Amino acid sequence: MGLLAKLIDRRIGIYQRELIETHYTEVENMYRQMRGWRHDYRSHIQVMKAHAAAGDLEAVQAYLDKLDADLTALDPAVRTGNAMVDAILNSKISLARSREISVRADANIPVALRLSELDLCVIIGNLFDNAIEASMALPAPERLIRVYMEIKGAQLYISFTNLTAAGKRKKVSGRFATTKGEGHGFGLVRIDNIVERLGGYITRSSEEGAFSTEILIPVS
Repeated sequence: MGLLAKLIDRRIGIYQRELIETHYTEVENMYRQMRGWRHDYRSHIQVMKAHAAAGDLEAVQAYLDKLDADLTALDPAVRTGNAMVDAILNSKISLARSREISVRADANIPVALRLSELDLCVIIGNLFDNAIEASMALPAPERLIRVYMEIKGAQLYISFTNLTAAGKRKKVSGRFATTKGEGHGFGLVRIDNIVERLGGYITRSSEEGAFSTEILIPVS
């Protein structure tokens, strides 16, 4: 193996480790919040019992409203039928919302996928991270990411669209150039390599104010 190939392999290894570490940090944060709520469950019950014993039904109602809001914030935004897809999507949706980005997600994955957890993480994680970064250039009320995933025949269909502040982007040598500056765009190459390795198809399109990626990957 030549020196250049070794350097590329090393960079890919570092990139994969960083991506996995970031993803699991996001997932762990989500589950930490859920564990915290469960830990406080008895305390919540005691507070409501005290209000009820005092006959203060308005205080009970107000406390229940607060708990309902907290649970809504913790409730997974997406349930696809695939545990790993759920974990990745929900961690990224939580990250996007923390940055005041609206996310509309519709995903239904009722079958086992041939993709490894790493491949899923690279594809969905990079698509989401790129969409989040592009969205931050917009005022908060205009930020929007649309995600659609489903099984079409024997293929997994993935669609990501995000609104952008930029105009229609141009392709360079058949590819959309990265907007992150020199040395970036490695995630896009990783996505392309995975889709090609799995015998899939990817297309990207840029219109005025929006950028979309569509992917088809065989699942059988």
